Amino acid sequence: MIRVALVDDQAMIRSGLARILSPADGFEVVAECADGLQAVQELPAVRPDVVLMDIRMPALDGIAATGQLRRAPDPPVVLVLTTFGEDEMLWGAIEAGAAGFVLKDSSAEDLIAAVRAVAGGGAWFDPAVAPRVLDRYRRLVAPAAREAVRLESLTDREHDVLRLMARGATNSEIAATLYVAEATVKSHVGSIFAKLDVRDRPAAIVFAYDHGVVTPGATPTP
Repeated sequence: MIRVALVDDQAMIRSGLARILSPADGFEVVAECADGLQAVQELPAVRPDVVLMDIRMPALDGIAATGQLRRAPDPPVVLVLTTFGEDEMLWGAIEAGAAGFVLKDSSAEDLIAAVRAVAGGGAWFDPAVAPRVLDRYRRLVAPAAREAVRLESLTDREHDVLRLMARGATNSEIAATLYVAEATVKSHVGSIFAKLDVRDRPAAIVFAYDHGVVTPGATPTP
């Protein structure tokens, strides 16, 4: 039996979900909560396998509740209940640790499949909403990940050069600070441009600030 907790501020929705997730299909509803705060307070002791979590609730919303539950020891899997137009909220739920999301007006078959999928260690993204969430991933997360990989490709010495460069040091000043030849610094600078895929020094400096290599006001350290 898959032990399920239902978290929704509407009793009618909880009742409908409980009827769908019945013992006949291998489910046991072990708890019902009317808001995220109640879920955070009560569910760790109940230890459900899957939490069906609404997003918009009083006291504590589903995103915050998901984050708190997922940070607990031996956390339950969270499957978010959503409506069609809550893309931004869904992204927050995924970042909080949700294993997926299912529409409130999904068929009984889809709901059962979703709960079984996440209970088994998988993920579930409702086909009606997934394309928009994936588009956000492609636009925001994937480019950031690629940039992070570029930064990780720098050697320790190239990181040193980039930090000093971002503080406005010239090649000769960088050479004096690192006790290397100026020609060596020029070689490092060229390598940094190539690895970060930037055209010039200003672009490299902007990249350094954008990715936390240096922060405004910090004292440069080689």
